[in-house]
Amino acid sequence: MPNSPSVDGASGRHRKSRAMSPALRRAAVIAVTAPVAGTILFGSSAFAAEKTVSTTAATLDTAEQKIADNLNTRVQDTRLGSTLSGVVIDAETKKAVWGHDATTALMPASNTKLATSTAALTILGPDHRFTTKVVYGNGTLTLVGGGDRTLTTADLTAMATTAVAGLKNAGLTTVKLTVDDSLFPAPTLATGWNDGYYPDSIAPVRALVVDGRHVTDTSLDAGQIFAKLLARQGVTVTGSVTHATAGTTAVPVAQHQSGTLSSIVEHMLKVSDNDIAETLLRSTALAAGRPATFEDGTAVVRQVLTQYGVSLANFEIHDGSGLSRSNRIPAQTIADILDLADDPANAPTLKYIVDGLPVAGEAGSTLGPEWGRFDTANSQCAVGKVSAKTGTLTGAIALSGLTKAADGRWKIFSFIENNSTAAPDATKDALDGLAATVNGCWA
Repeated sequence: MPNSPSVDGASGRHRKSRAMSPALRRAAVIAVTAPVAGTILFGSSAFAAEKTVSTTAATLDTAEQKIADNLNTRVQDTRLGSTLSGVVIDAETKKAVWGHDATTALMPASNTKLATSTAALTILGPDHRFTTKVVYGNGTLTLVGGGDRTLTTADLTAMATTAVAGLKNAGLTTVKLTVDDSLFPAPTLATGWNDGYYPDSIAPVRALVVDGRHVTDTSLDAGQIFAKLLARQGVTVTGSVTHATAGTTAVPVAQHQSGTLSSIVEHMLKVSDNDIAETLLRSTALAAGRPATFEDGTAVVRQVLTQYGVSLANFEIHDGSGLSRSNRIPAQTIADILDLADDPANAPTLKYIVDGLPVAGEAGSTLGPEWGRFDTANSQCAVGKVSAKTGTLTGAIALSGLTKAADGRWKIFSFIENNSTAAPDATKDALDGLAATVNGCWA
């Protein structure tokens, strides 16, 4: 999974040098030195970073004043409705450039994934890999899920080849096959999810899935595919594939490791993959020593953000993907999370969040031309110059990210709109225009 392309205005984001308070330095150290699961959760709250952006009147440079004046006018656009939380801050000085109900919590849709990514990278570490195993015992092969949402048929084929070689060396050409997805509890709907989400918008959250397939039981589906692969290589699976927990004496015969978590996070943000986000939430809970549930995963997200010093006033989440219609996050909080990810002090752990942000006009991302983004007369000028996470649910559209403004300084912005009566595409065009305003190309 490649990094974000280097484009005009979207490269060199992590080279800023900033003055940091002692508290922020301590928080950065905790973040970087948290490869041991859950380390960050047990530090003193005195280590929390001082992330509050000043709300007092600040002296704006000419470019910033123009941003503020233009945004004050353009947020009145009827396509944005009457419920919008927005903020723009200077990435280096933390100066508040503009705000509109910045601390009002609204439904953030997929901007929630920024919080999930922060917790996953911090607790699991960027180099973490998910392992899928095949074990053998008592005449049975068991495919054991490890929470890898990127597992492919090609990966299963390689594992089948290894497993078949071992079986044939032992003189075995017939086995039973079971699947073990006990790593995660049985899937349930998160608070705020519509019943119709399964299996179209998201598959039930299981620890075993192949090719990202949206079926009711992804584990059995993966097992059935694996059985066919075994048969093609000369090993017959007797009976039906069933669920079972692998025995403690079962012998490992094959395994596959995913790409690094950093690459998975980047991909997840680029295409806004709901399934990956929910798997990361559960895996983060496990790594923090908690059950792999929605409740424990979101609790870890809150604890990680608190440890970094992000205010959770008016913050409420119930899932990792942002599908929950009960989630509420202010634009200010989203901006603070992006500021963490863009801070050089946190680069070893969190830079992959910024690297994974879709770039305006980037094909294959949620800001690509295939989605009709940044293609209006007012926003086309920002193609290649804005990196931002999208968010879309019925009645909620968000856009939050970074851009280099006309004064040559990086600005972090977050715009969250709820309840507009305009067509969703029209509201997205309006938000793209706000991002172009922050960049300054739409003057």
